[in-house]
Formats: sequence, structure tokens, C-alpha cells
Amino acid sequence: MIPLLLVLLLALVLFGAGFALKALWWIAVVVLAVWLLGFVVRSTAAGGARSRWYRW
Repeated sequence: MIPLLLVLLLALVLFGAGFALKALWWIAVVVLAVWLLGFVVRSTAAGGARSRWYRW
């Protein structure tokens, strides 16, 4: 009974980790898209290559 519960717990943990990693990939794609959009908007709207498109 204990080994079965351990296997089920391991499957649950791995499923949760896989879901979390997939969610993190989607968040990373969204952040990259927003960053690229900000890069394009700032570089075209504020005077071309001389404008700063970063905040740091």
C-alpha cells in the first residue's frame, strides 16, 4: 500500500511540475512579446536609434 501511495504522490508531483514549467514558458513568451513591442514602439516613436529603449 505504501509503495503505491509513493508512486501516486510522485506522479502528482511530476504532473504539477510539468504544468508549472509549461505555464512558466507561456509567461516567458508573453513577457518577450511585450518587451519586443516596447522596443519597436520606443525606437520608432522617439527619434530612431538615438532613443533609449531600456530603463536600467
